[in-house]
Formats: sequence, C-alpha cells, structure tokens
Amino acid sequence: MTLLLGSVQLGLIYGMLALGIYISFRILNIPDLTADGSFTLGLSVSAVMTLAGHPFLGILLAVAAGAAAGTVTGLLQTKLEIHPILAGIITMSSLYSINLYILGSRSNLSLIGSDSLFSPLAWLPANKEVLKTLVPFIVCFLCAAALIWFFKTHLGLCIRATGNNEDMVRASSINVDAMKITAIAISNACIGLSGAVLAQYQGYADISSGIGIMVVGLASAIIGEAIFGRRSLTIGLLSAIFGSLIYRFIIAAALKSSIFPAYMLRVVSAVIVVIALSLPVIKKHLELRSMRKQVEQDA
Repeated sequence: MTLLLGSVQLGLIYGMLALGIYISFRILNIPDLTADGSFTLGLSVSAVMTLAGHPFLGILLAVAAGAAAGTVTGLLQTKLEIHPILAGIITMSSLYSINLYILGSRSNLSLIGSDSLFSPLAWLPANKEVLKTLVPFIVCFLCAAALIWFFKTHLGLCIRATGNNEDMVRASSINVDAMKITAIAISNACIGLSGAVLAQYQGYADISSGIGIMVVGLASAIIGEAIFGRRSLTIGLLSAIFGSLIYRFIIAAALKSSIFPAYMLRVVSAVIVVIALSLPVIKKHLELRSMRKQVEQDA
C-alpha cells in the first residue's frame, strides 16, 4: 500500500513535469531541452525559500524562475535564431552554475526540521500517506485546470495555431516569436513547479535531481498519448498526467522486482520511451500485415 501511494504521489508531482513537456513537445512542436535545468532551478529555489521559512513563496518563486529560464531559451531561439535544441542545451548548461549558486555552492540541501507545504498534514488525524497525496493532487489539478482554461483563450489559441502552422499564423499578423517565447516560458514554469513540490515532498534538494528528467517527462507524455491517442487538447493534458502515474507504477514495479538495480533507472526510462514511441509503428505494421492476409485470402 505504501509503495502504491508513493507511486501515486510521485506520479502527480512528475505529472506537472509531463504537462510542461507536453506543451513544448506536442503543442508547440519544439524539442526544448531546458527541462533538466529548469526542474533543478525550481527545486533549488523552493528548497532555499522553504529553509528560510517561506514554503508557499518558494513555490511561486520557483514557477517564476522556471518561466524566466524558458523565456531565455525562447529568446535564444527567436531573436538570435539559435537552433531550438542548441538553445535548450545552452540554457540548461548555464542553469547548472546558477543552481549551485542558489544552493550556496552546495551540491545538496536538507530541509529536515523546516516547515513545508506538507507540514499542516501532520496535525490531521488520518492516514498520513493518504493525506500526503492531497497536496500533489491539488497542485497538479490546479495546474492542469489553469492550462486547459488558458489554451482556450485567444492567446492560448494563437499558441496552438503557431504549433500547427507557423507560416499561416505569421500571415495573420500574429507575432510568432512572442507566441513561442510565451509557450516555452509556460512549459518551463510547469517544470519548475514540479521541481518545487518535489523538493518539499522529499525534504531535500540535490543538484543532480534534474539529470535525465527530460526523459521522464517525455516518457509520461508518450505513455499517456499511446493509451488515449492524440485527441483534444484537454484529453492530451490529462493523458500526460495519467501517463506519469503509469510510468511511476512501471518504475516502482521494476525496482521492487530486483531485476534492475537502482542505477539502471535511466536505462529503464529510455526503454519505456522507445517502446511508447514505437507503438504507432508496430500498430501500423500489424494493420498492413492484416490487410495483406485479407487480400491473399480474397484472391
């Protein structure tokens, strides 16, 4: 039961990461590699502010910091015309030093004894693990609801149109560069929020927490998409969260089985992404094979 609840809690926290990856990867169709840096940035800012006694402010500042990191990447892409992948790598690399500075030149920071978002739950007379699930659920729900609402507004529709057909949007006198910068900023704000909640959930911040986090978010988004298909935006965002939950269950099962040691976690994540991405191709080959058999039988 504890393993199940723990997977749900982490799935909801990383669900916000999956939402951010979904925005850049699916809505905007841009491979943004800033995630590794902006996730740790949100985690670091949240940890430092929590240690200072301001956990709620830490969440807000982490979101703002993530948005700022995304804005930098967007400016590099649009104003300096740097390739999206290179722009993300540049920002991500720079954020490593910035994160170390925020953590006070320390590779990790403990929050033991500090009040956090989860501290009020200690006073409630109920199962602590169940109550500990409420905070990630509420934050993740509010994040998803805000995104669903936003992408139905005029600005949100312009961003979606930019991802679908950039040339058409530019011909409609819409500032494409502004749409890209806004979308990437929102994407990394969600990623920063995920890191911020994780820091207070686990009670510490580590400079290496964001390494390979892009694969985690991508795996979650792809798994959800493989299950629900590419339908409406609302379904897409909710499927990313659901995919994050499924991903955590797979990881928990793999670790519990003792088949894979803990240091193979990233390899397992990569394999999950490959399998999820290959499902449409496998499905297409099976359909073609079925059609060939049907033609041969009719002949």
